[in-house]
Amino acid sequence: MATEPRAPLSLVAGRPVTLVDSSVILDVVTEDPVWAGWSADALAQACDDGVLVINPIVYAEVSTGFDRIEDLDDAVPADDFRHEPLPYEAGFVASKAFLAYRRRGGQKRSPLPDFYIGAHAAVRRYRLLTRDVARYRTYFPTVALIAPERERPSGERQDQPLRTDQPDLSG
Repeated sequence: MATEPRAPLSLVAGRPVTLVDSSVILDVVTEDPVWAGWSADALAQACDDGVLVINPIVYAEVSTGFDRIEDLDDAVPADDFRHEPLPYEAGFVASKAFLAYRRRGGQKRSPLPDFYIGAHAAVRRYRLLTRDVARYRTYFPTVALIAPERERPSGERQDQPLRTDQPDLSG
């Protein structure tokens, strides 16, 4: 699949907006022994860079680790994460990505949450902070990803640099 040129990123007060995938949040809140360090550093950097966003799908995926909504809200506070609805246009984009997935032999019968998350980032021109790179890169090639340099086995160091597929915003 040819990669289209990336659209300019959405900015708030001149700073990029980053949609945060549930995998990154879950790494931090569950203190994942392999990924917590990378994910916490990546979240901190994205927060320093601009605005963090989650949508109802990310919220739902993260909620599985909590018994009470109050505890979930403490983990993804509105002061740190802007809570956005899923844009209607993202439903259309997600369906097209899902059709491409099915044509490539995908077996799922309904769109996966990642399709909605990727579509949200695509239609709003947000960066996407994730460590689940393959599906997003394949089905949403115009989305700027913030992701680990590569997948790491459990014993490997966590301080490798981030790969960011984003344009230079320094001017």
